[in-house]
Amino acid sequence: MSDAASPYNATHIEVLEGREAIRKRPGMYVGSTSESGLHNQVFEVSDWAVNEVLAGRAEHVDAALESDGSVRVAIDGPGIPVEAAGHAGDPSLEELLTRMHAGPRGDSRNFVGVGLFGMGPFVTNALSSDLTGEVRREGVRWVQRYDRGAAVGPPSPQGPTTETGTAIVFRPDADIFGTAQCSFDTLADRFRTLAFLNRGLAISLTDRRPPSGPRSERFLFPGGARDFVAVVAARTGTPDETEVFGFEYEDPEIAGSVEVAMMWSDTIAGGVHGFANSMPTPGGGAHVAGLRDGVAAAINAFARERRLLTRTDTDLGPERLRDGLTAVVSVKLDRPQFEGATRDVLGNAEVRESVASAVRDRLIAWLAEDPRSASVVVGRIAAGTSSAGV
Repeated sequence: MSDAASPYNATHIEVLEGREAIRKRPGMYVGSTSESGLHNQVFEVSDWAVNEVLAGRAEHVDAALESDGSVRVAIDGPGIPVEAAGHAGDPSLEELLTRMHAGPRGDSRNFVGVGLFGMGPFVTNALSSDLTGEVRREGVRWVQRYDRGAAVGPPSPQGPTTETGTAIVFRPDADIFGTAQCSFDTLADRFRTLAFLNRGLAISLTDRRPPSGPRSERFLFPGGARDFVAVVAARTGTPDETEVFGFEYEDPEIAGSVEVAMMWSDTIAGGVHGFANSMPTPGGGAHVAGLRDGVAAAINAFARERRLLTRTDTDLGPERLRDGLTAVVSVKLDRPQFEGATRDVLGNAEVRESVASAVRDRLIAWLAEDPRSASVVVGRIAAGTSSAGV
């Protein structure tokens, strides 16, 4: 085909950058323009706030769905830097709201994954009809306002204050999200999970939209993954047939840490839940495979030692071992490797053996130390008396 028949040159290429690119193709940054995309817009800010707590620059996160349709996410602490005030160091208010990837990143064990694709609050700003950033620091309250991602003016002092902290208040753009509304339950599930996976993290969520009055929940779980398993089991109506078994450890071989918790019952189980750097991995991966390898090795070894399986019996298979099991395996890695853009499968091969050996050794020891739990778990599985599977 000749150039004359198909004229095409640089003038036909449209280059979009920054907020223009985000507003033009919002689905590329928050997944969709429906309710799920709206929630991801909130998560870009809330995950940044959580990372500030995990980095030691704040103690708790407060999120609110306001009656006027706006969303407010606030943290305590000294307040982030403001360029207009001459502050230096960490990313300033303006950088946070106008640059992609500003602030802590989710590619280290110390931070949770930021939003859907890791763009940060800049995406939230670009997809909001209006946004206000407020910093209370060193006795001064600073405010900066944005209109569809563009600054209306520089941060300006709004008088003295005795408080400290940072708040971001935004109104999702109806031209982009239409009539989609944030779901309190969806946000609560996300915040609850983060609190489970990061022991000591405190998050509160308030919904001021209901005519009957505000609805609030606070998430703080000192027991970590153990509390997670207990709550999941309770949701499925699982009776407490065994104590929750769990442990944590650091492994320099995988440049990270691992937390595992599990319990069995005679009824429907809650399944196996995997997380990497506080992000759910619904597709599983090395950490989930390692958990299953370790459970299989421990249960089969223990069953043979107690002669619940004879020499001629084959090993108990994965389906039998998962009967009645509710488990959480959470890994936090300095160098996580995910399969696919959606990051729902963990690919670090070395993690599988690390988790498998730790689960095998610790589960065998736990069964030996707790005869009642061993009888409930191993005896039922080996006898094949489970009434339901996963």
